[in-house]
Amino acid sequence: MTDENDDRRLATEAEAKAVASAVRLRILRLCLDEALTNKEIAERLDANPATVLHHVRTLVATGFLAAQEERSGARGAREIPYLATRKSWNLRLGTEHHSDLNAAMLQVFQSEVSAVGDPAQVNTARLGLRLDEEQYERFHERLRALLSELERQKPGPGAQPYSLFVAIHPDVDRQ
Repeated sequence: MTDENDDRRLATEAEAKAVASAVRLRILRLCLDEALTNKEIAERLDANPATVLHHVRTLVATGFLAAQEERSGARGAREIPYLATRKSWNLRLGTEHHSDLNAAMLQVFQSEVSAVGDPAQVNTARLGLRLDEEQYERFHERLRALLSELERQKPGPGAQPYSLFVAIHPDVDRQ
């Protein structure tokens, strides 16, 4: 997908680095629909709370997570839940950050898919194409429009969470 036809704002260096981390991408996904505290995030990731706090602070500082109203936790402890702002969908990365983000997204995809108990619940497809530049651009525009439509869609009653991973790349073995 090319950048010149992408009207989203170019991410700053700090924003690009913040989302080029598999752990941070997983945190954003966890906090997409539900505000979670650092402790809750660490438990769900089976990670050290201090390490998670570093990632949470980075995401808050770059605007990807927003602190919600403070609440009392167990034994009256002060807890701050965090909610994803969905900012990442409205940014594009410069080409110098694509490989870091791609690696992080692949790592997240692999960890999420491996956590699905029933492999039959993972629907995958792979297709070899031959596209000229115009066909590629038209495909890119249609895919981006579909993803944008899905991102804006309000969940219906009983909606279940799903993740979608799509990649298109030159097929260097067939060139």
